Amino acid sequence: MEVQFTPDQQAKLLRMATAQGRAAETLVLEAVERLLGYEEWFSREVDQGLAAADQGDFIENDDIRRMIDTRYPA
Repeated sequence: MEVQFTPDQQAKLLRMATAQGRAAETLVLEAVERLLGYEEWFSREVDQGLAAADQGDFIENDDIRRMIDTRYPA
């Protein structure tokens, strides 16, 4: 598989790799692995949420508001 980067993307990638003392290819592979891992996690979370909703397992709006207010006080 080949991936084409714009000249700007290539320059940024090379700067980042140089700053980290690593190969640009290594950074790209790590980025792809993170993307794939995230997509797998997100898909599982969506499936779990849909299954819970199918079973009628919902969180009430007031409960959500309290959770948000607790985590992010004004």
